[in-house]
Amino acid sequence: MHFLGRWQPENLSLAGTMAGPQRHARFMAFPTPPAILATRNLRAVELEKNPADAFLATYAWMHLARSADNRILELFRQGLLRGTVTGGQGNEGLIVPLALIADKALDVVSFTHRDLGGHLIWSGHLCEHLNQYFANAHSPTKAREGNIHHGDPANRSLPMISHLGAMLSAVAGATDSQRRLGRPAVGFAFFGDGSSSTGDIHETLNLAALLSLPVVFVIENNGYAYSTPTSEQYPAGVELWRRAAAYGIEGIKLDCISDVTHAFRTLEGVIARVRQTSRPMLVEAQTLRLRGHAAYDTCDYLKPGESEGFFARDPMPRFREAVVSRAGAARVEAIEEELAAFLEACVKTAIATSRPSAAGMAADLYAPPPPPLAWRAEPSVPAQMNLAQALNAGLRKILTERPESLVLGQDIGTYGGAFKVTEGLIKDFGRPRVLNTPLAESACTGYAIGLAINGHRPIEEFQFADFATEAMTQIALNAGTLHFRSGAACPLVLRLPCGGGLTFGSFHSQELESLFLSMPGLKALYPSTPQDAFNALLAAFEDNNPVLLFEHKGLYRRGRSAVAWDPTFRDVWQPRRLRTGDFGTFVTYGEMVHVAEEVCEYFAAEYETSFELFDLRALAPLRLEAISASLARTGRLIVLHEGRRTHGFGAELVARLTEQHFSALKAAPLRLAALDLPVPFAPELEQEFRPGRDKIVEAIAGWM
Repeated sequence: MHFLGRWQPENLSLAGTMAGPQRHARFMAFPTPPAILATRNLRAVELEKNPADAFLATYAWMHLARSADNRILELFRQGLLRGTVTGGQGNEGLIVPLALIADKALDVVSFTHRDLGGHLIWSGHLCEHLNQYFANAHSPTKAREGNIHHGDPANRSLPMISHLGAMLSAVAGATDSQRRLGRPAVGFAFFGDGSSSTGDIHETLNLAALLSLPVVFVIENNGYAYSTPTSEQYPAGVELWRRAAAYGIEGIKLDCISDVTHAFRTLEGVIARVRQTSRPMLVEAQTLRLRGHAAYDTCDYLKPGESEGFFARDPMPRFREAVVSRAGAARVEAIEEELAAFLEACVKTAIATSRPSAAGMAADLYAPPPPPLAWRAEPSVPAQMNLAQALNAGLRKILTERPESLVLGQDIGTYGGAFKVTEGLIKDFGRPRVLNTPLAESACTGYAIGLAINGHRPIEEFQFADFATEAMTQIALNAGTLHFRSGAACPLVLRLPCGGGLTFGSFHSQELESLFLSMPGLKALYPSTPQDAFNALLAAFEDNNPVLLFEHKGLYRRGRSAVAWDPTFRDVWQPRRLRTGDFGTFVTYGEMVHVAEEVCEYFAAEYETSFELFDLRALAPLRLEAISASLARTGRLIVLHEGRRTHGFGAELVARLTEQHFSALKAAPLRLAALDLPVPFAPELEQEFRPGRDKIVEAIAGWM
């Protein structure tokens, strides 16, 4: 399925953005690496055909990784590095062979805390990686992320987040993106014995098996998750690799301690098999953690003699002996001396690099807009549609005109979605473009993030906005922060059916805009009419950032109106003035727009009082210039929203507007919202919970 409908992107979203924050440091005067480090690709056959050079190259990378990890630990203890540092000492027998075998021009990876050797081989100069640890002006993340939390998205090395397990699905998505582009890529997703307990791991293994994604899932089993031994992570006698059978995929156990060359050959076979079959595999790699979880780890939880036992099993000395037997002691010692001098030169360069500047931080929150997409002026003839039909028409337009698009979500295929918004799409566009997903919101959102990082533009539907809380980490902490911390764009639309009034109860009726928009980096649109819904979907799709599209369920089939191609569709990012007036400025959005219109008509008829009514439409970023100008003229402010009052979105609106116009206000702002309760089920109770027409009229009359 991955080779159907191949599309070659004109300009991948990440290609331009990464030229700035991620790669500019290469233009600095860095020390020249030793010639042995020019070998970044190696095959197992070379261990037999040219053993001296192949063994020496492998050892050189392992030795550099170990030396760099040890030096970084020393620098931390000297107070020259901030935060903390983690080390990969003992993990080199896994990560170095794997990184050498991988196709760095095609494959996808997300390295973790123990994988400095992989970072060094995949891309970049040692100085760049050290700059990350020093959090200096030329850090790959502009010093906005700590230690090993960096990557190289332009070269498909996805920057990790600390929420263990969350990056597996992003690797799956980016790998699928490569396959959809006709590139025979393999993904490498790493996690530890501790994070094997997290739900994201199981969601992603199931998703990858279901979609037949060519990902090598690697468990770096070093026996401890921080201080928690494996005996407290899963029952005694369990072998993690055997869990593969539950997902219908292959699994193996690999000793990366005793024999590095055996690990090398086995990993090459695994990667070749996954590349050829496009089926995932699970590898439980036995590794060591010689230096504790992180620099501050006292390791006082270890049993007597356990640490000494770890060092006795260290694969580095044994592999060095094997290298000496093939290349000679003189060559090995010469390489070690050259690497040591190179490391020290790089440390001096990183220390001498200036401290970071805060300039540009706010501007880098969002990815800059891409060139406007070329849309056809269709549909040119207006058609009467309800809001659900308008969204369906927008999805059809996107799938027809933009080959980088795909739609995914639960029950969106044959069934057409919980609210039939995707009805008929799978019949017309096929399963690769319209993808039914399993019940795994976190993994599926991470998968969509991976697709987006690699140049696709996915649209994910949640059955209900309430279920998006299952993907909170992926939405808010991964997608929302991605451009700020790595410079990579994440063009992703998340459709969120929300709101009450339909007696669906607490878990299917919430307004969650305040919850999500308290986190930076997310954009949000909330249309109230069919035409605005059509426009909002196009505007969200072409944005280079994750966009939340809130869709009130009560509006899906609330009347019809004309919908057609609107060349000014991007105006949906601005508020729309619905009524003029001089008594006060009235701001709302979503279904409450229609309630507010009724209220304004009532006051015009019964009180001869007019309000200037605004439909906010865009909740993030907030563009309040027109509303601010209105408030400066009227001096009175009413804010109405369906969500709960305490910590509700209206509080932010009131704060921003009154901060600017406090001295000109003629009355205290009026905030109208739902009760501070879970959404009740019975219609009589829900009616009391929500802000309805009569209650709003009463509140405004009392305020007046």
